[in-house]
Amino acid sequence: MTAMPPVRGQLTPDRPLADLTWLRVGGPADWLFQPADEADLAAFLAALDPRVAVFPMGVGSNLIVRDGGIRAVVVRLGRGFNAIEVQGRRVTAGAAALDAHVARRAAEAGVDLTFLRTIPGAIGGAVRMNAGCYGSYVADHFVSATAIARDGRRVTLTARDLNFRYRQTDLPEGWVITGATFEGPSGDPAALAAKMEDQIARRDASQPTKERSAGSTFRNPAGFSSTGRADDTHDLKAWKLIDDAGMRGARRGGAEMSVKHSNFLINAGGATAADLEGLGEEVRKKVFQQSGLRLEWEIMRVGEPAADK
Repeated sequence: MTAMPPVRGQLTPDRPLADLTWLRVGGPADWLFQPADEADLAAFLAALDPRVAVFPMGVGSNLIVRDGGIRAVVVRLGRGFNAIEVQGRRVTAGAAALDAHVARRAAEAGVDLTFLRTIPGAIGGAVRMNAGCYGSYVADHFVSATAIARDGRRVTLTARDLNFRYRQTDLPEGWVITGATFEGPSGDPAALAAKMEDQIARRDASQPTKERSAGSTFRNPAGFSSTGRADDTHDLKAWKLIDDAGMRGARRGGAEMSVKHSNFLINAGGATAADLEGLGEEVRKKVFQQSGLRLEWEIMRVGEPAADK
């Protein structure tokens, strides 16, 4: 195994990742690096053999790690990267700050970033995937982001650099977002708090929020603008296509397409990553046979399958 540079944070070899993902599946990373701060991360990446792959991982809310694990250094940011500051209508948050916490802090200061309240995950992933909800997307409020490049340089990223699109950006491979600044309209804190409570109630009524899931499994096959905003002239929904294909409640091993919301893939108990991904692929096949449309994964799938025994 390649020798690792010295660090001030925590560097763990052969670290199982299942307990770090919402679906609770996945094999080990070659290394898990939890940097102490941005300088620690920059020094590590600068000294790391450039042939070694780097995979930034947030809170694992939109991720399947395959059963064979990841042949890379997985970088997971922690307490040194979760600060939230509000200045006027601008909110700056560390990449490890939870989306929900940022929404609440902003609302308390009279800034409307309420769309973040029901998005599972942290700010780094929200920027990387141009997360959105209730008609608003990160691209609509984004000012800038900071990242550590694979060679250790600290870089400021603009919207043009990231080229926001529906659920994706052009963040280079191995770069780690460390923080971002957003701008939102002013609002009354009490009204914003009430708005978020309503969003949570609607989410809990329609989604399996008490189950082990990773959010929406497949993208809606709709039209989108360059910023990732949905084109309302297209109203196809992934859950409806899944229902029409008879796959609501479908199971494979411990994996299930939720009965409550058929576009949610859940670990109903004892599922492997192979169960989850295999069921997802079965759904895609059935939907294509039924409708002629190919669903695209929204959940990121990484790593290698388990070795045959």
